[in-house]
Amino acid sequence: MTANLWDAEIAVGVKKGLDELVYRSNLLGFDRTVANWGGGNTSAKTAVTDFRGREIEVMWVKGSGSDLATMKAENFTGLRLDDIRPLMEREEMTDEEMVAYLGHCMIDGRHPRASIETLLHAFLPFKHVDHTHPDAIIALCCADNGKELAREIYGDRFVWVPYVRPGFTLSKMIAEGVRGNPAAELVLMEKHGLVTWGETSAACYKKTIEIISEAENFIESRVNRAELFGGAKYETLADSARREILAQVLPVIRGAVGGERKMLLTADAGEDVLAFVNSREAQALSQVGAACPDHLVHTKMKPLYVDWNPAEADVPALIEALKSGIAAYKEAYEAYFDRNRSEGDVMFEAAPRVILIPGLGMVNTGKSRAMAQVSGALYHRAIAVMRGATALGNFVSLSENESYNVEYWPLELYKLTLAPAEAEFSRKVAFITGGAGGIGGAAARELLKGGAHVVLADLNLEGAQTLAAELNRQYGQGRVIAAAMDVTSEEQVAEAYKETVLAFGGVDIIVNNAGLATSSPFEDTTLKEWNLNMNVLGTGYFLVAREAFKIMKVQGTGGSMVFVGSKNSVYAGKNASAYSTAKAAEIHLARCIAAEGGAYGIRVNSVLPDAVLQGSAIWNSGWRSERAAAYGIEPDQLEEYYRRRTTLLVNVYPRDIAEAIAYFASSKSEKTTGCMLTVDGGVPAAFTR
Repeated sequence: MTANLWDAEIAVGVKKGLDELVYRSNLLGFDRTVANWGGGNTSAKTAVTDFRGREIEVMWVKGSGSDLATMKAENFTGLRLDDIRPLMEREEMTDEEMVAYLGHCMIDGRHPRASIETLLHAFLPFKHVDHTHPDAIIALCCADNGKELAREIYGDRFVWVPYVRPGFTLSKMIAEGVRGNPAAELVLMEKHGLVTWGETSAACYKKTIEIISEAENFIESRVNRAELFGGAKYETLADSARREILAQVLPVIRGAVGGERKMLLTADAGEDVLAFVNSREAQALSQVGAACPDHLVHTKMKPLYVDWNPAEADVPALIEALKSGIAAYKEAYEAYFDRNRSEGDVMFEAAPRVILIPGLGMVNTGKSRAMAQVSGALYHRAIAVMRGATALGNFVSLSENESYNVEYWPLELYKLTLAPAEAEFSRKVAFITGGAGGIGGAAARELLKGGAHVVLADLNLEGAQTLAAELNRQYGQGRVIAAAMDVTSEEQVAEAYKETVLAFGGVDIIVNNAGLATSSPFEDTTLKEWNLNMNVLGTGYFLVAREAFKIMKVQGTGGSMVFVGSKNSVYAGKNASAYSTAKAAEIHLARCIAAEGGAYGIRVNSVLPDAVLQGSAIWNSGWRSERAAAYGIEPDQLEEYYRRRTTLLVNVYPRDIAEAIAYFASSKSEKTTGCMLTVDGGVPAAFTR
């Protein structure tokens, strides 16, 4: 049940006006059963002193594209109320006219564009107004008998407005409805949401929570848990079985939904999701339509429901159902677009954002992991709405054309333009071995900077986790995960990729970078030393590449592998026969994979560095002393020795190798495979020929 989170002690320390509005908004957004991600809006009317020293009445309203849970003062827009109120006398106003007019009402041109529903707030004669999308209220407003039931709950305290897309007309309808009912305490917006108000910020928030709680109590009194959604039809698979099956099917889904514009995937097995997907009525209910207009851009009008019996555990049948289902969904979406399109509309990706699979749960798609999670979070809300609406009556939604007009509404699409532009590696997943080391960490930063999602796989799990936490703070939570992996263990390699698939849906880039090095005169090289080099640098690279190759083939969208070799891949290093031989084998393996991978769009290239001492576990081990001894110098002289032997007289750093890796992984080298690129400052003995 919705809790009142208002803390009087905290509120006392918050300044009246805009700061108090921020506090109230954050409380509303914190509870997603009250306010969807990115949805809802709040306002407060205050007096401020303008640039001429005059006191004017200003309404602060949520700016377009922000989220109530996280917004700050700079996410609100201040507008002069004296300029807005005369609009109530108009009969009509287009969206374009409204946006242009409100732009002139702003007290500061640097403020964000005002919310789509600004006039709703301005036309109501109350100091504080909340517009939210609570699950319980939307359930009531999406029940076919909702208006009649609202009378049982609220008596004459509510105003009911039929569904109209937000804008001037709806705002005026609400204002006139409230004006016509002196007893009104709330507005119920059919198939949409709730409006409440108060003379203080605290009173407004309290009223919002009280109204929601009344609806929740009413709905819960009518819920029959055993018969929710028609009762259970299927049972959820055990966690281990779910994990194994998802690891097999997520790359299939990713390939089918992606095409030229790849998607990131998330898998969700929440209790509410499983109860829904396993139910008798899930298939029919899921196709009725969106539970709230605010969901449409992120969930589309309908999810894909996959008709599959988990009790049979027939994975090939599931894969076929997914492929055919996604293809049919795309075809149907294109037809939906063509039936409803207006001139100038550009179709989104036709693939589903939400995929429901009995026994497994929900799979969500998006241009990033974060956006896939948004689609999932909104469908949790849809399930809650359908739960409530079916407990009250029958679930109803917007018509197809109403849905389209929200999904492709210019004012809604404007919010999407506020997101950062996509970059070279957006929508791509990179798997980096030796991810906790100097080159691995530098490669991760370079790929993240370009928009990638990254897996840091390393024997040193603690180091990988520490770096992942740091990178997530810098680039956004969920962009990086750490995986424990010994490259010589077939089981651990397979498990690390399984974690990657379950986190992101698949893989597009691998950086085969895990390494070690030993140095011994040839006659002193032991079999153990020889095998160690071969196992890590030969077998390890083989296992990592082979597992990625399998996933990339299933996805069917190509991929890029970058092997981090060495100068010694082409140069016979003194006192390093085991290391040099393994490094040579590694690069030839890359060329072999390139020859086979071309037919699948899988490119394989190699970067050959030399003497990258910074941040290297190898160079901080006995290898530094061993190499110094081989050259007859002291270990602390090694870096300068390497610099002086290059033709360019430079040192080579991890970022130099990272830039070469990023080049091979990027579209700039999309017609290059089987190539070796030296990044060693110029060592003539290692020039490729």
